Amino acid sequence: MAEKTDPATSEKKHIGAELIIPAAALAFTIYYFSTIIDSPWTAQVSAFLIGAVLITLIVILIVRSAVAVIGGKADLGMEELVAPRALIPKRVGLFALTLGFIFFVQWGGFTLTVFIFLCFAMLLLTGARRVKLVLLLSLGLSVGGYLLFILAFDTRYPDGPIEHLLQPLESMMDRGL
Repeated sequence: MAEKTDPATSEKKHIGAELIIPAAALAFTIYYFSTIIDSPWTAQVSAFLIGAVLITLIVILIVRSAVAVIGGKADLGMEELVAPRALIPKRVGLFALTLGFIFFVQWGGFTLTVFIFLCFAMLLLTGARRVKLVLLLSLGLSVGGYLLFILAFDTRYPDGPIEHLLQPLESMMDRGL
């Protein structure tokens, strides 16, 4: 009796899309190595160790992927990058929101721009359901980001109306009050 093969299981797995982020990470790591040449040796050692771990993991992924391609179990197809096609409008919208965030953060400041970005991104991804929850989450995350990054870590993000309004609080924190 001849065995029946299921065409869905005999198809090769398309792994090309899975290699985009590791390839970008490898390029960024190599670029980063080139930028730390004049840094203090402690920063160079830390960067090298983290970069070496990242590069090692990328090499393992590439070897594993090459074995799968050579063995005929996979190909470098990019079909997974756009599948499912019904999500392409949401992906494009999220990409546009991300570009908008990058562009407007310099004028809106960190806190307000994060709040607006998170609101619109969550509304887009949820199909505008549970608006109150989205607003509360966005508010909580943007306030948490302000408290953590700006007040606690003293990270210099672009100032906007919220940061200017809360400047007295930041001054009090700087004086230790």
